[in-house]
Amino acid sequence: MKIIVKNIIYLLFYGLIISCNSDNNIPSVKNKYQDLVKIFQDFRAIQKPSITDGVPDYSPKAMAHQKASLDNLQAQLGLIDTAGWSVSDRVEYHLVKAEMHGLEFYHMVLKPWSRDPGFYLQTQDGAGPTRAAYFYIDEFPIKDEELTEARIKLIALPEVLSQAKKNLTDGAGDLAYSALHYLHYEIILYERIYKKIKEHHPELESIAAKALEAVKEYDSWLKENKSKMTAQAGVGKDNYNWWMKNVQLIPYTWDELYDIIMREDDRLLTMVALERNRNRDLPELKPVSSREEHAQQKIEALKHVMKFTEAESLFAIPEWIGFEEYLGGANALATGWNDAFANSYVGSGETSEWPGIRDFFHQTADREPLPEQTHEFIGHHLDHGYNRRDTRVILGAERQYAIEMIRLEGWAFWLEEMMMHAGYLDGKSARSREIVYWQAAFRTCRAVADLKMHSNEFSLQDAIDYVAECAPNGWNIPNGPHAWYEMQTNLRYVGWHMGMVIGKLAMNQLIAERIRQQGNDFTYKGFFEEYFEAGIIPMALIQWQLTGNDNEIKNLGN
Repeated sequence: MKIIVKNIIYLLFYGLIISCNSDNNIPSVKNKYQDLVKIFQDFRAIQKPSITDGVPDYSPKAMAHQKASLDNLQAQLGLIDTAGWSVSDRVEYHLVKAEMHGLEFYHMVLKPWSRDPGFYLQTQDGAGPTRAAYFYIDEFPIKDEELTEARIKLIALPEVLSQAKKNLTDGAGDLAYSALHYLHYEIILYERIYKKIKEHHPELESIAAKALEAVKEYDSWLKENKSKMTAQAGVGKDNYNWWMKNVQLIPYTWDELYDIIMREDDRLLTMVALERNRNRDLPELKPVSSREEHAQQKIEALKHVMKFTEAESLFAIPEWIGFEEYLGGANALATGWNDAFANSYVGSGETSEWPGIRDFFHQTADREPLPEQTHEFIGHHLDHGYNRRDTRVILGAERQYAIEMIRLEGWAFWLEEMMMHAGYLDGKSARSREIVYWQAAFRTCRAVADLKMHSNEFSLQDAIDYVAECAPNGWNIPNGPHAWYEMQTNLRYVGWHMGMVIGKLAMNQLIAERIRQQGNDFTYKGFFEEYFEAGIIPMALIQWQLTGNDNEIKNLGN
């Protein structure tokens, strides 16, 4: 495998340099935590592309410079001796090491700046690796203090897309196929921006028009050049295994992960069939029939779960949670100027018309919103709140290269079923339990598609078709927005939906290990205080932090 061979060559080369130096020039071994902090800060500095007049530089020369800088920092990190460090400090060392491996993987395998035309699209941000310096505006009219930056980014867009055409020398066919699908929405987005600019900031109308025209030209260029983009988009099993071991810190191979996912799918299908057998004399859940009813159900679900977790001594919801802030967001009532439009191509959240698009998670939430709202609010919104308040230099930093995805998604997904076992659906129709298992079974569908795209058994379209066929009750719209968005996310963020399922199982593993250590002294309230304090880091590092057991890290060879 290229990335493994590269590492062997790198180590031999670096060792040769050291052996050839005079005694005075041999790099000194560092052993202070502050040395790690300095390396981490230097690492963060090289991750950002240079930006000139709003145009980020992803040229071959710039990327080669970034890779050389990474090599240097990895060498410095390798000289740190962590003997005698606290568990917490050693955890941070391995966190920095894993993030560096993430950037290494981007350079050696993913290369999104040269392989993925979607890397340059604003509508793809959040669905995979994407460029810096997008035109992000929360509301119109644009605030006075944001106008200069908005103007710079609008002026820059034609040059950004012009450079993209030069950089995309290794285009992957399925990534081009995906980008063309979303360019339709990219054009609509910039048409919307143009209209808002014309209405509120007429002095910027001409540059907004040029930005829109540049997006249209990029669409035409990609249509003309797609046939030349023939590389495979999936990373292959060997690279998948390397990514899991060295970046995600997951101790399983592709084949082992596939087996785990299928065993979990077996369990879920068995459980939902038992639930339906028990509920056979009960009426099926009926979906809500209006936007007002839908909104009220969401609000009631959120209030219920906030009270439930505290009443059951699971964990307390902090005062700063931002209940009203969450309700206005895209995952709840979608009140932002662009939320409804974004939701129309993401396939989740609410759109501007009722009923609008009712894809898989609309179908489940229209019947019982508690599991999905618990996932989004208690899972993701709470996590983001803790992270925003974490002032620790390394642990509190925003994670890079999706290294946090299994921790974030696994925890949020864990909540859906485990809160059911804790009783949050008690008092509701027993049919509500079916929703939990259906949502979970749909996650295993997406996980299988993830694995098979990266083993290159599935094309992107194969994966889109598969999840529609696999989805419980036929609730995933065939070739619809949710299937498209989530499958191209799988392709661009390696292991995303597989990681959701594995992350849930890792939560159970972590909790069980603490129970083995503490016996009847174990409490969920105490556990979650430790868990949130550990930060948003890979689960293997949280396990080490909480249990003191570093066997999983040792078994990874890290």
